[in-house]
Amino acid sequence: MVVHIVLFDFKEEGKKEHMQRVSEMLHALLESVPTLKSMEVGINFSDKERAMDMSIITTFDDRAGLEAYAIHPEHLKVVAYLKNVLIESKVVDYVKE
Repeated sequence: MVVHIVLFDFKEEGKKEHMQRVSEMLHALLESVPTLKSMEVGINFSDKERAMDMSIITTFDDRAGLEAYAIHPEHLKVVAYLKNVLIESKVVDYVKE
């Protein structure tokens, strides 16, 4: 199994609305991306300086599944939206044994 984790830091303007919209868009991917096995979306409540605003944890059967997700047209719509509302994002991909 491959685990894909992304942390998002949103721009302040419209942050709450953008986070809600992104959460909805991400959850909808479970219906449209066949290689996506699970997704957990978390909204941060920590006010620490180093905190990010949102996280996603997704799983795939293998790296090929993650690669198919990365280029899936529905996922690319989410990426395009995120480019306009994020300050930055960070990613970790690993094989869960």
